[in-house]
Amino acid sequence: MISTNNFKTGITIQTDGNLYSVIEFQHVKPGKGPAFVRSKLRNLRTNGILDKTWRAGEKVAPAHIDKDKMNYLYAMGDIHVFMNNENYEQVEINETSIHQQLNFIIEGMEVNVITFEGEILGVDIPEKVTLEVTEADPAVKGNTAQTATKDAILQTGFKLQVPLFVNRGDKIVVNTSTGKYDTRA
Repeated sequence: MISTNNFKTGITIQTDGNLYSVIEFQHVKPGKGPAFVRSKLRNLRTNGILDKTWRAGEKVAPAHIDKDKMNYLYAMGDIHVFMNNENYEQVEINETSIHQQLNFIIEGMEVNVITFEGEILGVDIPEKVTLEVTEADPAVKGNTAQTATKDAILQTGFKLQVPLFVNRGDKIVVNTSTGKYDTRA
């Protein structure tokens, strides 16, 4: 059991029959009354966010999450196939579980497939990935009053704002947590 006093960002817990990852936590000691821990948790099955307040020192069950390095092979309709490079075992994941991450995954990319007691929860992708720009609007001359950006579409089909100097065929680094342009590769 883990005490709420020992919460750290990123640990996984089981509570109310669900699996959660701690996103944020704050220990609060009010002037009157007992201390408590305010936390923000991400449900690992639904990706929903839960704000929960705990009594200080309350015990919760830990959840042991496995992360297996796998390569993304291909899509077959709504099913996406990943392969373990060590034993060549393949797993199929439904698109609904990894919808957000698919904006940044290309064939052959190495990702971590997250499992809990044999149940596949999703994939964990790197914080920054390098992708190719397949379409970019032309730069509009004189549009520099503010930070000048234009629309671009990546090889995965993801649309984002990029600086005016980025052109079709350029490789750029994208922050996967924000979905924003980072740098040119």
